[in-house]
Amino acid sequence: MEAVADRMANGLWVIVASFMVAMVLAIVPIPDSAPLEIAYLRPEWIVLVLLYWVMTIPSRVGIMIACLVGLFTDVLLGSLLGQHAIGYIAVAYIAASLYQRLRMFSIWQQSLVVFAAVGLNQLINVWIESIAGLTEWNIWYLLASVTSALLWPWVFLLLRYLRRRFDVS
Repeated sequence: MEAVADRMANGLWVIVASFMVAMVLAIVPIPDSAPLEIAYLRPEWIVLVLLYWVMTIPSRVGIMIACLVGLFTDVLLGSLLGQHAIGYIAVAYIAASLYQRLRMFSIWQQSLVVFAAVGLNQLINVWIESIAGLTEWNIWYLLASVTSALLWPWVFLLLRYLRRRFDVS
Protein backbone atom coordinates (compact mmCIF):
# COMPACT_ATOMS: atom_id res chain seq x y z
CA MET A 1 0.00 0.00 0.00
CA GLU A 2 2.87 2.38 0.77
CA ALA A 3 4.45 1.67 -2.62
CA VAL A 4 1.31 2.87 -4.39
CA ALA A 5 1.24 6.03 -2.25
CA ASP A 6 4.91 6.70 -3.02
CA ARG A 7 4.29 6.33 -6.76
CA MET A 8 1.34 8.71 -6.55
CA ALA A 9 3.46 11.25 -4.66
CA ASN A 10 6.29 10.95 -7.20
CA GLY A 11 3.83 11.43 -10.01
CA LEU A 12 2.25 14.45 -8.39
CA TRP A 13 5.67 16.00 -7.86
CA VAL A 14 6.60 15.62 -11.53
CA ILE A 15 3.25 17.00 -12.73
CA VAL A 16 3.41 20.03 -10.42
CA ALA A 17 7.06 20.69 -11.32
CA SER A 18 6.27 20.58 -15.04
CA PHE A 19 3.49 23.14 -14.59
CA MET A 20 5.79 25.33 -12.49
CA VAL A 21 8.50 25.29 -15.17
CA ALA A 22 5.87 26.12 -17.80
CA MET A 23 4.68 29.07 -15.71
CA VAL A 24 8.24 30.34 -15.33
CA LEU A 25 8.74 30.07 -19.09
CA ALA A 26 5.49 31.98 -19.60
CA ILE A 27 6.79 35.00 -17.68
CA VAL A 28 10.39 35.09 -18.85
CA PRO A 29 10.85 38.67 -20.04
CA ILE A 30 11.61 39.42 -23.65
CA PRO A 31 14.73 41.57 -24.08
CA ASP A 32 14.13 45.28 -24.55
CA SER A 33 16.23 45.24 -27.72
CA ALA A 34 13.85 42.77 -29.40
CA PRO A 35 11.03 44.10 -31.56
CA LEU A 36 7.61 44.15 -29.90
CA GLU A 37 6.21 41.67 -32.43
CA ILE A 38 8.53 38.95 -31.11
CA ALA A 39 6.27 38.65 -28.06
CA TYR A 40 3.59 37.16 -30.30
CA LEU A 41 5.91 34.23 -31.03
CA ARG A 42 6.05 33.14 -27.38
CA PRO A 43 4.75 29.57 -27.20
CA GLU A 44 1.90 28.69 -24.87
CA TRP A 45 4.02 26.56 -22.53
CA ILE A 46 1.27 25.98 -19.99
CA VAL A 47 -1.18 24.77 -22.63
CA LEU A 48 1.46 22.40 -24.02
CA VAL A 49 2.07 20.86 -20.59
CA LEU A 50 -1.66 20.68 -19.90
CA LEU A 51 -2.31 18.95 -23.21
CA TYR A 52 0.41 16.40 -22.55
CA TRP A 53 -0.81 15.43 -19.08
CA VAL A 54 -4.49 15.34 -20.07
CA MET A 55 -3.62 13.20 -23.06
CA THR A 56 -1.46 10.73 -21.13
CA ILE A 57 -3.15 10.47 -17.72
CA PRO A 58 -6.66 11.93 -18.01
CA SER A 59 -7.69 10.24 -14.78
CA ARG A 60 -5.32 12.51 -12.80
CA VAL A 61 -5.12 15.68 -14.86
CA GLY A 62 -8.40 16.91 -16.26
CA ILE A 63 -10.80 19.81 -16.23
CA MET A 64 -10.44 20.60 -12.52
CA ILE A 65 -6.64 20.79 -12.78
CA ALA A 66 -7.04 22.93 -15.90
CA CYS A 67 -9.27 25.31 -13.93
CA LEU A 68 -6.78 25.54 -11.04
CA VAL A 69 -3.82 26.04 -13.37
CA GLY A 70 -5.82 28.67 -15.26
CA LEU A 71 -6.57 30.58 -12.07
CA PHE A 72 -2.91 30.43 -11.03
CA THR A 73 -1.96 31.70 -14.50
CA ASP A 74 -4.44 34.56 -14.20
CA VAL A 75 -2.89 35.61 -10.92
CA LEU A 76 0.65 35.17 -12.27
CA LEU A 77 0.05 37.20 -15.41
CA GLY A 78 -2.27 39.75 -13.78
CA SER A 79 -5.06 39.05 -16.25
CA LEU A 80 -8.79 38.95 -15.61
CA LEU A 81 -9.59 36.26 -13.04
CA GLY A 82 -10.95 33.26 -14.90
CA GLN A 83 -9.73 34.32 -18.34
CA HIS A 84 -7.08 31.63 -18.74
CA ALA A 85 -9.15 29.17 -16.73
CA ILE A 86 -11.90 29.26 -19.36
CA GLY A 87 -9.42 28.69 -22.18
CA TYR A 88 -7.64 25.89 -20.34
CA ILE A 89 -10.93 24.20 -19.48
CA ALA A 90 -11.91 24.22 -23.17
CA VAL A 91 -8.54 22.76 -24.17
CA ALA A 92 -8.65 20.13 -21.42
CA TYR A 93 -12.19 19.13 -22.35
CA ILE A 94 -11.24 18.59 -25.99
CA ALA A 95 -8.08 16.68 -25.05
CA ALA A 96 -9.92 14.54 -22.49
CA SER A 97 -12.66 13.76 -24.99
CA LEU A 98 -10.19 12.73 -27.67
CA TYR A 99 -7.27 11.36 -25.62
CA GLN A 100 -7.52 7.79 -26.93
CA ARG A 101 -7.55 9.01 -30.51
CA LEU A 102 -4.75 11.51 -29.87
CA ARG A 103 -2.51 8.77 -28.51
CA MET A 104 -2.81 6.94 -31.83
CA PHE A 105 -1.67 9.96 -33.86
CA SER A 106 1.95 10.48 -34.81
CA ILE A 107 3.76 13.37 -33.18
CA TRP A 108 3.28 15.53 -36.28
CA GLN A 109 -0.44 14.82 -36.40
CA GLN A 110 -0.60 15.71 -32.72
CA SER A 111 1.13 18.98 -33.61
CA LEU A 112 -1.82 19.88 -35.82
CA VAL A 113 -4.19 19.22 -32.91
CA VAL A 114 -1.93 21.33 -30.68
CA PHE A 115 -2.09 24.10 -33.28
CA ALA A 116 -5.90 24.02 -33.16
CA ALA A 117 -6.09 23.75 -29.35
CA VAL A 118 -3.65 26.60 -28.71
CA GLY A 119 -5.41 28.65 -31.37
CA LEU A 120 -8.72 28.07 -29.59
CA ASN A 121 -7.14 29.11 -26.28
CA GLN A 122 -5.71 32.25 -27.89
CA LEU A 123 -9.06 33.15 -29.45
CA ILE A 124 -10.86 32.71 -26.12
CA ASN A 125 -8.31 34.94 -24.38
CA VAL A 126 -8.49 37.65 -27.05
CA TRP A 127 -12.28 37.45 -27.03
CA ILE A 128 -12.42 37.95 -23.26
CA GLU A 129 -9.90 40.80 -23.38
CA SER A 130 -11.78 42.52 -26.21
CA ILE A 131 -15.06 42.29 -24.29
CA ALA A 132 -13.30 43.91 -21.33
CA GLY A 133 -11.90 46.59 -23.66
CA LEU A 134 -8.29 45.62 -23.00
CA THR A 135 -7.19 44.74 -26.53
CA GLU A 136 -8.16 44.61 -30.15
CA TRP A 137 -7.85 41.47 -32.21
CA ASN A 138 -5.22 41.06 -34.89
CA ILE A 139 -3.81 38.09 -36.74
CA TRP A 140 -0.54 38.24 -34.78
CA TYR A 141 -2.25 36.55 -31.81
CA LEU A 142 -2.37 33.25 -33.67
CA LEU A 143 1.42 33.08 -34.08
CA ALA A 144 1.70 31.51 -30.63
CA SER A 145 -0.23 28.51 -31.92
CA VAL A 146 2.28 28.07 -34.75
CA THR A 147 5.31 28.17 -32.44
CA SER A 148 3.57 25.91 -29.93
CA ALA A 149 2.80 23.36 -32.65
CA LEU A 150 6.40 23.46 -33.84
CA LEU A 151 7.69 22.91 -30.29
CA TRP A 152 5.20 20.14 -29.47
CA PRO A 153 7.44 17.23 -30.54
CA TRP A 154 10.22 18.32 -28.19
CA VAL A 155 7.88 19.08 -25.31
CA PHE A 156 6.16 15.73 -25.84
CA LEU A 157 9.44 13.81 -25.87
CA LEU A 158 10.78 15.59 -22.78
CA LEU A 159 7.62 15.08 -20.74
CA ARG A 160 7.35 11.46 -21.88
CA TYR A 161 10.93 10.89 -20.73
CA LEU A 162 10.15 12.42 -17.33
CA ARG A 163 6.92 10.42 -17.02
CA ARG A 164 8.76 7.17 -17.71
CA ARG A 165 11.82 8.08 -15.63
CA PHE A 166 9.76 8.89 -12.52
CA ASP A 167 7.08 6.28 -13.23
CA VAL A 168 4.18 8.74 -13.33
CA SER A 169 0.88 6.97 -13.82
